[in-house]
Amino acid sequence: MPKADIGLIGLAVMGQNLVMNMNDHGFTVAVYNRTTSKVDEFLAGPAKGSKVVGTRSIEEFVAALKKPRRVMLMVKAGEVVDQFIAQVVPHLEKGDIVIDGGNSLYTDTQRRVEELGKKGLLFLGSGISGGEEGARHGPSIMPGGAPEAWAAVKPIFQAISAKVEDGTPCCDWVGKGGSGHYVKMVHNGIEYGDIQLICETYHLMRAAGCSNTEMAEIFSAWNRSELLSYLIEITAKILAYKDTDGSHLVDHILDAAGQKGTGKWTSIDALELGMPLTLISEAVYARCLSALKEDRVTAAKVLPGPAPKPLKDRKEFVESLRQALYASKIVSYAQGFMLMREASRQYGWDLNFGAIALMWRGGCIIRSIFLGDIKKAFDRKKDLHNLLLDDFFKKAMTGAQSGWRSALARSLEWGIPAPCMTSALAFYDGYRSDRLPANLLQAQRDYFGAHTYERLDKPRGQFFHTNWTGTGGSVSSTTYNA
Repeated sequence: MPKADIGLIGLAVMGQNLVMNMNDHGFTVAVYNRTTSKVDEFLAGPAKGSKVVGTRSIEEFVAALKKPRRVMLMVKAGEVVDQFIAQVVPHLEKGDIVIDGGNSLYTDTQRRVEELGKKGLLFLGSGISGGEEGARHGPSIMPGGAPEAWAAVKPIFQAISAKVEDGTPCCDWVGKGGSGHYVKMVHNGIEYGDIQLICETYHLMRAAGCSNTEMAEIFSAWNRSELLSYLIEITAKILAYKDTDGSHLVDHILDAAGQKGTGKWTSIDALELGMPLTLISEAVYARCLSALKEDRVTAAKVLPGPAPKPLKDRKEFVESLRQALYASKIVSYAQGFMLMREASRQYGWDLNFGAIALMWRGGCIIRSIFLGDIKKAFDRKKDLHNLLLDDFFKKAMTGAQSGWRSALARSLEWGIPAPCMTSALAFYDGYRSDRLPANLLQAQRDYFGAHTYERLDKPRGQFFHTNWTGTGGSVSSTTYNA
């Protein structure tokens, strides 16, 4: 007789940790892995003495599940997910549920929801954040897909997810289609931005003469302020960590960053939707530039630039960096929520932004006290158009602006790149400008391509073309918008 509440395929570290998390919360889990020896190793190791049910074939795996069957895939995104779906589906019945917990592209999830729906099966794409530790002790979970499946997985997902102070789970229904993986994608994009902002702050502190020990103490102190977050916390620990010879390990790590693509996906979709996701895009490009290590070493020998000058007041400079980091972080999240707002509108998802902020409040990599402020902003105004327009964040930006500008002026004087902080300030100044030079841009487009323009003294939607040279004629090109 079937006894497993849920089944999980894929026993890499994330999969194993999720299984043990579910087991700890009283759920019986059936497991399967393509390399079946991993099942035996798991049962003899981490799962020893647990209620976990090991299986060695897809047929045995499906037979172990209670109805409606809940099949969770924790495998590599892309083709591998489709391969396992193809293997499992022939053994399932109408109303059974397939869940993809990997980092899948949201359009793949959208396709799978539709394809399995035609077969009477329910598909969920659930973004999961928190890394190995989060998976074991409480991740942030972002489920989306077929709405009819939510009730069947809700008790399990909300039980194993992280909890905020009042016990509210960092897991709630996101929306239909690929929305769950979309929200996870944006989470990862914001993560790219947060990490790069911290790295730029570290770079400028180091240029100012701060030692690793001093920087560890500074980040540790900041973690008791409005910057309190998981990434600030681990940054302090990393900077303090010693190698086997007593030197600081961070100084021995190659400065060439890797990436798995989710930040890139976020930037690409922002371009498709016409959203100015400038900070996250710069974070992606910063990783690309870091990867050109050999080129940079060559260029460093031949390309001139200014050298950092001694500071009169290093403490004041460090405070200006704190303000720059905080203000830039606000812009990053404002842009991320702008993107989700537009995606929700264009893809018909009706996303709950306050709930998303709450889901990110604990368990995930970008968890921070700051997300509580975002949740409150959407509680105050559900249809808030932009976080920068909320009173709390307006006040925060006003308070941080002087230090932000001062820190970036110093980065330019010293020749220290701060692409994310700089793009954040450029966005802020652009967003608060009631007049930008796009009027000249439109005139240029009309001059060389007859692309037309709108006028300030005419209603929006009326387009005009000027024969600028007297020889170009009066025929205009088709109007289109980015």
